[in-house]
Amino acid sequence: MQVLSSFGTFGSSFLGYAVPFLFVLTIVVFFHELGHFWIARRCGVKIDAFSIGFGPELFGFYDRHGTRWRIAAIPLGGYVRFFGDDSAASTPDQTALAKMNQAERKVSFFYKPVAQRAAIVAAGPIANFILAILIFAGIFMFYGKQASPARVNTVFADSAASEAGFKTGDLVLAIDGKKIDNFMDMQRIVSVHPGETLSFLVERDGKEIVLKATPKLDEHKDRFGNVLRIGRLGITGLMDPPVTVGPLTALSMGVAETWFIVDRTFAYIGGIIVGRESPDQLGGPLRIAQVSGQVASISFTALMHLTAVLSVSIGLLNLFPVPLLDGGHLLFYSVEAIRGRPLSEKAQEMGFRIGLAVVIMLMIFATWNDILHLASL
Repeated sequence: MQVLSSFGTFGSSFLGYAVPFLFVLTIVVFFHELGHFWIARRCGVKIDAFSIGFGPELFGFYDRHGTRWRIAAIPLGGYVRFFGDDSAASTPDQTALAKMNQAERKVSFFYKPVAQRAAIVAAGPIANFILAILIFAGIFMFYGKQASPARVNTVFADSAASEAGFKTGDLVLAIDGKKIDNFMDMQRIVSVHPGETLSFLVERDGKEIVLKATPKLDEHKDRFGNVLRIGRLGITGLMDPPVTVGPLTALSMGVAETWFIVDRTFAYIGGIIVGRESPDQLGGPLRIAQVSGQVASISFTALMHLTAVLSVSIGLLNLFPVPLLDGGHLLFYSVEAIRGRPLSEKAQEMGFRIGLAVVIMLMIFATWNDILHLASL
């Protein structure tokens, strides 16, 4: 009954989640597919369709090149269908390819040089990273970033900082050799390393000393009921107002922010493999919808920040070497470049079947995590 009650609560507020969810996902999917589309056009590939969503078409139109731009009924992704594709996953239609004349082969994706095909496929994830960098840069330019020095104002008793010997007035210069520019940088590093001993280079009374501290795991719920597991050092700092920056600095900071998400994603996956992290943080469409609605209730800036984070995640996920994903296609093209000829049709078909099974299992696992998460609210 508790599970049914939780789903009733979720269902009653779903409309508040649906609009932000569609907003975020549509932007991310559109730019991903636009990357494929733009490079394919530059390479002279004929494009049959550009679709946001799957399934029945809701509305669409043809451009002057004959491409059908369409919005489909199931808004959980999208695709670019090239001339000669057998499916939205860009698997080849061997029968159609065999019947092509010379003029048709000239504009077919599958008859393009392997370098061009790889560029077209890689352009999707790259577009996601570019989108994230631009969003982060815009936030830093117009809304600023917290730039307060990483100086200790208060040390809580019985905290990791107290045990390590931190004192009021200490200025943190680096953590594990990584330079710390502000208090927020220190917070982010500490928060993702609970239970791990970190080395702090600290300036105290004009001298540099090294302190070893192990952030303690703090597990609590935010105002939306989501369980957060983060590392706590047990100190506070004096927070200055956010500082805006110029375009070039903002772009540089956008790149750094994007790389931070990539780095933390790989660290999280590695933590799952070695058993240090819990896989229950992996979420699917239901979790994304819920978080989108929650973040939208905070501010539009927060929603755009989530869009950038999701863009990085989708770009990175698509680069995994799993057939059906962009990374799987790039893996096949790498083998083709090394061998001088593509894998056999049978080998590619087997790879796509394995990839489909992996993707389906991942979706089932993520959706199950979503269900358990919603039931716990």
